[in-house]
Amino acid sequence: MQLQFFPSKPTALYMGKMFIIRTIAVLAMLVVVLQALDILGESGKILAVDGNSESDLWVYIGLRAPEIIARFLPFSVLLGTIITLATLNQNSEIVAMKAAGLSAHQILAPLVLASAFIALISFLFNDNIVAPGSAKLKIWQDAEYSIIPPDDGAQTNIWVKEGNDIIRVESVSGTGDTTKLEGVTLYIRQASGLRTIIKSDEAEYNGDGWLLRNADSFNVLAASSEGISDLIIGRGITPSRFQLSKVDGNGLSFSQLDAAIKDLKLSGRRTSDLEAILWHKISGPLSAILMPLLGAVAAFGLARSGALFFRAVLGMALGFAYFVADNFALAMGNLGAYPPLIAAWAPLFLFFLIGETVLVKTEE
Repeated sequence: MQLQFFPSKPTALYMGKMFIIRTIAVLAMLVVVLQALDILGESGKILAVDGNSESDLWVYIGLRAPEIIARFLPFSVLLGTIITLATLNQNSEIVAMKAAGLSAHQILAPLVLASAFIALISFLFNDNIVAPGSAKLKIWQDAEYSIIPPDDGAQTNIWVKEGNDIIRVESVSGTGDTTKLEGVTLYIRQASGLRTIIKSDEAEYNGDGWLLRNADSFNVLAASSEGISDLIIGRGITPSRFQLSKVDGNGLSFSQLDAAIKDLKLSGRRTSDLEAILWHKISGPLSAILMPLLGAVAAFGLARSGALFFRAVLGMALGFAYFVADNFALAMGNLGAYPPLIAAWAPLFLFFLIGETVLVKTEE
Protein backbone atom coordinates (compact mmCIF):
# COMPACT_ATOMS: atom_id res chain seq x y z
CA MET A 1 0.00 0.00 0.00
CA GLN A 2 2.88 2.39 0.73
CA LEU A 3 3.97 2.10 -2.92
CA GLN A 4 0.54 3.00 -4.34
CA PHE A 5 -0.24 6.64 -5.02
CA PHE A 6 -4.01 6.08 -4.66
CA PRO A 7 -4.34 2.99 -2.46
CA SER A 8 -8.13 3.39 -2.15
CA LYS A 9 -10.31 4.58 -5.05
CA PRO A 10 -13.46 5.16 -2.92
CA THR A 11 -11.45 7.24 -0.44
CA ALA A 12 -9.86 9.25 -3.24
CA LEU A 13 -13.24 9.98 -4.83
CA TYR A 14 -14.76 10.86 -1.45
CA MET A 15 -11.98 13.30 -0.57
CA GLY A 16 -11.75 14.79 -4.07
CA LYS A 17 -15.50 15.45 -4.22
CA MET A 18 -15.51 17.00 -0.75
CA PHE A 19 -12.52 19.20 -1.64
CA ILE A 20 -13.94 20.47 -4.95
CA ILE A 21 -17.36 21.28 -3.45
CA ARG A 22 -15.82 23.29 -0.61
CA THR A 23 -13.44 25.08 -2.97
CA ILE A 24 -16.29 26.11 -5.28
CA ALA A 25 -18.37 27.25 -2.29
CA VAL A 26 -15.52 29.39 -0.92
CA LEU A 27 -14.82 30.86 -4.37
CA ALA A 28 -18.48 31.72 -4.92
CA MET A 29 -18.67 33.43 -1.52
CA LEU A 30 -15.52 35.46 -2.19
CA VAL A 31 -16.61 36.49 -5.67
CA VAL A 32 -20.07 37.62 -4.50
CA VAL A 33 -18.67 39.66 -1.60
CA LEU A 34 -15.75 41.20 -3.50
CA GLN A 35 -17.82 41.93 -6.60
CA ALA A 36 -20.46 43.64 -4.47
CA LEU A 37 -17.82 45.83 -2.82
CA ASP A 38 -16.21 46.58 -6.18
CA ILE A 39 -19.45 47.56 -7.90
CA LEU A 40 -20.30 49.85 -5.00
CA GLY A 41 -17.09 51.75 -5.65
CA GLU A 42 -17.49 51.92 -9.44
CA SER A 43 -21.24 52.29 -9.90
CA GLY A 44 -21.13 56.03 -9.24
CA LYS A 45 -18.52 56.57 -11.97
CA ILE A 46 -20.41 54.40 -14.46
CA LEU A 47 -23.84 55.96 -13.89
CA ALA A 48 -22.38 59.49 -13.86
CA VAL A 49 -21.76 59.21 -17.62
CA ASP A 50 -24.64 60.42 -19.78
CA GLY A 51 -26.38 57.54 -21.50
CA ASN A 52 -25.22 54.84 -19.08
CA SER A 53 -27.86 52.82 -17.26
CA GLU A 54 -28.26 49.77 -15.05
CA SER A 55 -27.40 47.53 -18.00
CA ASP A 56 -23.90 49.06 -18.04
CA LEU A 57 -23.44 47.92 -14.45
CA TRP A 58 -24.10 44.36 -15.56
CA VAL A 59 -21.62 44.82 -18.42
CA TYR A 60 -19.03 45.92 -15.86
CA ILE A 61 -19.79 42.91 -13.66
CA GLY A 62 -19.44 40.60 -16.65
CA LEU A 63 -15.99 42.01 -17.41
CA ARG A 64 -14.77 42.35 -13.82
CA ALA A 65 -16.01 39.07 -12.28
CA PRO A 66 -13.64 36.85 -14.33
CA GLU A 67 -10.68 38.89 -13.03
CA ILE A 68 -11.81 38.35 -9.44
CA ILE A 69 -12.30 34.63 -10.05
CA ALA A 70 -8.81 34.28 -11.56
CA ARG A 71 -7.16 36.23 -8.76
CA PHE A 72 -8.81 34.44 -5.84
CA LEU A 73 -9.08 30.91 -7.22
CA PRO A 74 -5.74 29.77 -5.68
CA PHE A 75 -6.75 31.28 -2.34
CA SER A 76 -10.10 29.47 -2.57
CA VAL A 77 -8.22 26.21 -3.18
CA LEU A 78 -6.18 26.89 -0.03
CA LEU A 79 -9.28 27.54 2.09
CA GLY A 80 -11.03 24.55 0.53
CA THR A 81 -8.05 22.39 1.47
CA ILE A 82 -7.98 23.63 5.06
CA ILE A 83 -11.75 23.21 5.54
CA THR A 84 -11.70 19.72 4.01
CA LEU A 85 -8.73 18.45 6.00
CA ALA A 86 -9.86 20.08 9.25
CA THR A 87 -13.28 18.42 8.87
CA LEU A 88 -11.70 15.03 8.21
CA ASN A 89 -9.37 15.50 11.17
CA GLN A 90 -12.16 16.56 13.50
CA ASN A 91 -14.22 13.50 12.54
CA SER A 92 -11.19 11.24 13.13
CA GLU A 93 -11.21 10.16 9.48
CA ILE A 94 -7.55 11.13 9.13
CA VAL A 95 -6.75 8.91 12.10
CA ALA A 96 -8.59 6.02 10.41
CA MET A 97 -6.66 6.55 7.18
CA LYS A 98 -3.34 6.56 8.99
CA ALA A 99 -4.35 3.47 10.96
CA ALA A 100 -5.02 1.77 7.62
CA GLY A 101 -1.42 2.45 6.62
CA LEU A 102 -1.76 5.58 4.48
CA SER A 103 1.08 8.08 4.59
CA ALA A 104 0.56 11.84 4.69
CA HIS A 105 1.39 12.15 0.99
CA GLN A 106 -1.11 9.43 0.09
CA ILE A 107 -3.80 11.22 2.07
CA LEU A 108 -3.05 14.43 0.15
CA ALA A 109 -2.85 12.72 -3.25
CA PRO A 110 -6.60 13.05 -4.14
CA LEU A 111 -6.49 16.76 -3.31
CA VAL A 112 -3.37 17.27 -5.41
CA LEU A 113 -4.98 15.51 -8.38
CA ALA A 114 -8.15 17.59 -8.03
CA SER A 115 -5.99 20.73 -7.77
CA ALA A 116 -4.21 19.79 -11.00
CA PHE A 117 -7.60 19.62 -12.72
CA ILE A 118 -8.49 23.03 -11.26
CA ALA A 119 -5.14 24.43 -12.47
CA LEU A 120 -5.85 23.27 -16.03
CA ILE A 121 -9.33 24.79 -15.98
CA SER A 122 -7.85 27.99 -14.53
CA PHE A 123 -5.29 28.29 -17.34
CA LEU A 124 -7.93 27.81 -20.04
CA PHE A 125 -10.29 30.22 -18.27
CA ASN A 126 -7.59 32.89 -17.96
CA ASP A 127 -6.52 32.48 -21.59
CA ASN A 128 -9.95 32.54 -23.21
CA ILE A 129 -12.11 34.65 -20.89
CA VAL A 130 -10.04 36.72 -18.44
CA ALA A 131 -7.48 38.08 -20.91
CA PRO A 132 -9.91 39.46 -23.53
CA GLY A 133 -12.26 40.69 -20.79
CA SER A 134 -9.42 42.54 -19.06
CA ALA A 135 -8.42 44.20 -22.34
CA LYS A 136 -12.00 45.41 -22.95
CA LEU A 137 -12.39 46.61 -19.37
CA LYS A 138 -9.12 48.56 -19.50
CA ILE A 139 -10.18 50.34 -22.70
CA TRP A 140 -13.56 51.18 -21.16
CA GLN A 141 -11.97 52.47 -17.96
CA ASP A 142 -9.50 54.58 -19.94
CA ALA A 143 -12.51 56.14 -21.66
CA GLU A 144 -14.00 56.82 -18.18
CA TYR A 145 -16.92 54.45 -18.90
CA SER A 146 -18.16 56.51 -21.84
CA ILE A 147 -18.88 55.26 -25.35
CA ILE A 148 -15.70 53.89 -26.88
CA PRO A 149 -15.02 55.18 -30.41
CA PRO A 150 -14.20 52.58 -33.08
CA ASP A 151 -10.56 51.59 -33.05
CA ASP A 152 -8.93 52.56 -36.37
CA GLY A 153 -5.77 50.67 -35.44
CA ALA A 154 -3.59 53.79 -35.66
CA GLN A 155 -0.54 53.93 -33.42
CA THR A 156 1.92 56.74 -32.84
CA ASN A 157 5.59 57.31 -32.07
CA ILE A 158 6.92 53.86 -32.99
CA TRP A 159 10.62 52.95 -32.86
CA VAL A 160 12.02 49.84 -34.58
CA LYS A 161 15.64 48.72 -34.48
CA GLU A 162 17.18 46.79 -37.36
CA GLY A 163 20.84 45.97 -36.80
CA ASN A 164 22.60 49.26 -36.06
CA ASP A 165 19.92 51.32 -37.81
CA ILE A 166 16.84 52.79 -36.13
CA ILE A 167 13.52 53.65 -37.78
CA ARG A 168 11.17 56.15 -36.14
CA VAL A 169 7.57 56.47 -37.32
CA GLU A 170 5.19 59.20 -36.21
CA SER A 171 2.01 57.28 -37.09
CA VAL A 172 1.09 53.77 -38.24
CA SER A 173 -2.27 52.90 -39.79
CA GLY A 174 -3.76 49.87 -41.50
CA THR A 175 -3.00 46.20 -41.06
CA GLY A 176 -1.05 43.56 -42.94
CA ASP A 177 0.17 44.50 -46.41
CA THR A 178 -1.99 47.65 -46.36
CA THR A 179 0.01 49.13 -43.46
CA LYS A 180 1.13 52.70 -44.06
CA LEU A 181 3.77 54.66 -42.19
CA GLU A 182 3.67 58.44 -41.83
CA GLY A 183 6.51 60.68 -40.72
CA VAL A 184 9.32 58.16 -41.30
CA THR A 185 12.88 58.86 -40.14
CA LEU A 186 15.73 56.40 -40.72
CA TYR A 187 18.91 56.78 -38.65
CA ILE A 188 21.81 54.95 -40.30
CA ARG A 189 24.54 54.27 -37.76
CA GLN A 190 27.98 52.76 -37.82
CA ALA A 191 30.43 51.93 -35.06
CA SER A 192 31.80 55.46 -35.19
CA GLY A 193 28.34 56.99 -34.72
CA LEU A 194 25.46 58.45 -36.73
CA ARG A 195 26.19 58.67 -40.46
CA THR A 196 22.98 59.44 -42.36
CA ILE A 197 19.44 60.61 -41.60
CA ILE A 198 16.73 59.88 -44.16
CA LYS A 199 13.26 61.41 -43.84
CA SER A 200 10.04 60.87 -45.76
CA ASP A 201 6.41 61.84 -45.27
CA GLU A 202 5.15 58.31 -45.81
CA ALA A 203 6.15 54.73 -46.58
CA GLU A 204 4.27 51.77 -48.05
CA TYR A 205 4.95 48.06 -47.62
CA ASN A 206 5.78 46.31 -50.92
CA GLY A 207 6.17 42.77 -49.59
CA ASP A 208 9.94 42.99 -49.22
CA GLY A 209 10.57 46.30 -47.50
CA TRP A 210 9.22 49.82 -47.11
CA LEU A 211 9.07 52.15 -50.11
CA LEU A 212 9.85 55.79 -49.37
CA ARG A 213 8.78 58.42 -51.91
CA ASN A 214 10.36 61.87 -52.21
CA ALA A 215 12.74 61.25 -49.32
CA ASP A 216 15.43 63.63 -48.09
CA SER A 217 18.85 62.26 -47.13
CA PHE A 218 21.18 64.19 -44.83
CA ASN A 219 24.85 63.15 -44.59
CA VAL A 220 25.99 63.94 -41.07
CA LEU A 221 29.74 63.86 -41.82
CA ALA A 222 29.56 66.00 -44.93
CA ALA A 223 26.73 68.19 -43.59
CA SER A 224 25.00 67.95 -46.97
CA SER A 225 21.55 66.83 -48.10
CA GLU A 226 20.01 65.47 -51.28
CA GLY A 227 16.61 64.38 -52.51
CA ILE A 228 15.78 60.74 -53.32
CA SER A 229 12.74 59.92 -55.44
CA ASP A 230 12.26 56.28 -54.44
CA LEU A 231 14.08 54.29 -51.76
CA ILE A 232 13.39 50.90 -50.16
CA ILE A 233 14.39 50.55 -46.50
CA GLY A 234 13.83 47.97 -43.76
CA ARG A 235 14.03 44.86 -45.91
CA GLY A 236 12.64 41.96 -43.94
CA ILE A 237 10.80 44.17 -41.42
CA THR A 238 7.18 42.98 -41.37
CA PRO A 239 4.20 45.29 -40.69
CA SER A 240 3.53 43.56 -37.36
CA ARG A 241 6.72 45.06 -35.91
CA PHE A 242 5.22 48.53 -36.27
CA GLN A 243 1.99 47.51 -34.54
CA LEU A 244 3.51 47.05 -31.08
CA SER A 245 3.63 50.52 -29.56
CA LYS A 246 2.51 49.18 -26.17
CA VAL A 247 1.69 45.63 -25.16
CA ASP A 248 -0.64 44.88 -22.24
CA GLY A 249 0.51 41.45 -21.11
CA ASN A 250 -2.56 40.87 -18.95
CA GLY A 251 -4.89 41.59 -21.86
CA LEU A 252 -3.36 38.96 -24.19
CA SER A 253 -3.58 35.19 -24.20
CA PHE A 254 -0.45 33.07 -23.76
CA SER A 255 0.05 32.53 -27.49
CA GLN A 256 -0.67 36.17 -28.37
CA LEU A 257 1.74 37.46 -25.74
CA ASP A 258 4.43 35.00 -26.85
CA ALA A 259 4.12 36.24 -30.45
CA ALA A 260 4.21 39.88 -29.30
CA ILE A 261 7.37 39.26 -27.28
CA LYS A 262 9.10 37.73 -30.31
CA ASP A 263 8.20 40.75 -32.44
CA LEU A 264 9.39 43.14 -29.73
CA LYS A 265 12.70 41.31 -29.48
CA LEU A 266 13.17 41.65 -33.23
CA SER A 267 12.51 45.37 -32.80
CA GLY A 268 15.27 45.58 -30.19
CA ARG A 269 12.95 46.43 -27.30
CA ARG A 270 13.13 45.33 -23.68
CA THR A 271 10.79 42.41 -22.98
CA SER A 272 11.81 41.11 -19.55
CA ASP A 273 8.66 42.46 -17.87
CA LEU A 274 6.42 40.83 -20.48
CA GLU A 275 8.35 37.56 -20.25
CA ALA A 276 7.69 37.49 -16.50
CA ILE A 277 3.96 37.94 -17.17
CA LEU A 278 4.11 35.25 -19.86
CA TRP A 279 5.62 32.62 -17.56
CA HIS A 280 3.31 33.68 -14.73
CA LYS A 281 0.37 32.75 -16.95
CA ILE A 282 1.54 29.16 -16.33
CA SER A 283 2.95 29.36 -12.80
CA GLY A 284 -0.11 31.28 -11.55
CA PRO A 285 -2.64 28.51 -12.27
CA LEU A 286 -0.12 25.87 -11.13
CA SER A 287 -0.09 27.47 -7.68
CA ALA A 288 -3.42 25.68 -7.13
CA ILE A 289 -1.45 22.41 -6.95
CA LEU A 290 0.73 23.91 -4.22
CA MET A 291 -2.19 24.86 -1.95
CA PRO A 292 -2.99 21.31 -0.63
CA LEU A 293 0.63 21.01 0.47
CA LEU A 294 0.60 24.36 2.29
CA GLY A 295 -2.74 23.62 3.93
CA ALA A 296 -1.79 20.06 4.88
CA VAL A 297 -0.82 21.06 8.41
CA ALA A 298 -4.53 21.26 9.22
CA ALA A 299 -4.92 17.53 8.53
CA PHE A 300 -2.57 16.10 11.10
CA GLY A 301 -2.33 16.28 14.84
CA LEU A 302 -5.07 15.28 17.25
CA ALA A 303 -8.16 17.47 17.04
CA ARG A 304 -8.87 17.04 20.75
CA SER A 305 -5.46 18.48 21.62
CA GLY A 306 -6.77 21.96 20.84
CA ALA A 307 -4.10 22.55 18.18
CA LEU A 308 -6.43 22.12 15.18
CA PHE A 309 -7.29 25.83 15.06
CA PHE A 310 -3.61 26.75 15.33
CA ARG A 311 -2.75 24.36 12.52
CA ALA A 312 -5.48 25.85 10.30
CA VAL A 313 -4.15 29.35 10.98
CA LEU A 314 -0.63 28.15 10.17
CA GLY A 315 -1.84 26.76 6.84
CA MET A 316 -3.52 30.07 5.98
CA ALA A 317 -0.36 31.95 7.00
CA LEU A 318 1.75 29.83 4.65
CA GLY A 319 -0.72 30.50 1.83
CA PHE A 320 -0.74 34.24 2.50
CA ALA A 321 3.06 34.26 2.59
CA TYR A 322 3.14 32.57 -0.82
CA PHE A 323 0.80 35.14 -2.37
CA VAL A 324 2.88 38.00 -0.95
CA ALA A 325 6.12 36.47 -2.24
CA ASP A 326 4.55 35.77 -5.64
CA ASN A 327 3.29 39.34 -6.08
CA PHE A 328 6.62 40.76 -4.88
CA ALA A 329 8.63 38.60 -7.29
CA LEU A 330 6.34 39.50 -10.21
CA ALA A 331 6.69 43.20 -9.38
CA MET A 332 10.47 42.84 -9.30
CA GLY A 333 10.30 41.07 -12.64
CA ASN A 334 8.27 43.92 -14.14
CA LEU A 335 10.91 46.37 -12.94
CA GLY A 336 13.69 44.23 -14.40
CA ALA A 337 15.26 43.53 -11.00
CA TYR A 338 14.59 39.77 -11.28
CA PRO A 339 15.09 37.60 -14.39
CA PRO A 340 11.70 36.58 -15.87
CA LEU A 341 12.01 32.89 -14.97
CA ILE A 342 13.04 33.68 -11.39
CA ALA A 343 10.18 36.16 -11.00
CA ALA A 344 7.57 33.68 -12.25
CA TRP A 345 8.79 30.36 -10.84
CA ALA A 346 10.95 31.03 -7.76
CA PRO A 347 8.05 31.55 -5.26
CA LEU A 348 6.35 28.37 -6.47
CA PHE A 349 9.42 26.17 -5.98
CA LEU A 350 10.43 27.91 -2.75
CA PHE A 351 7.08 27.31 -1.07
CA PHE A 352 6.93 23.77 -2.44
CA LEU A 353 10.12 23.08 -0.50
CA ILE A 354 8.75 24.89 2.57
CA GLY A 355 5.49 22.91 2.43
CA GLU A 356 7.34 19.62 2.04
CA THR A 357 9.63 20.48 4.95
CA VAL A 358 6.73 21.36 7.24
CA LEU A 359 4.84 18.21 6.25
CA VAL A 360 7.82 15.90 6.76
CA LYS A 361 8.92 17.50 10.02
CA THR A 362 5.45 17.48 11.57
CA GLU A 363 4.05 14.20 10.30
CA GLU A 364 6.21 11.91 8.16
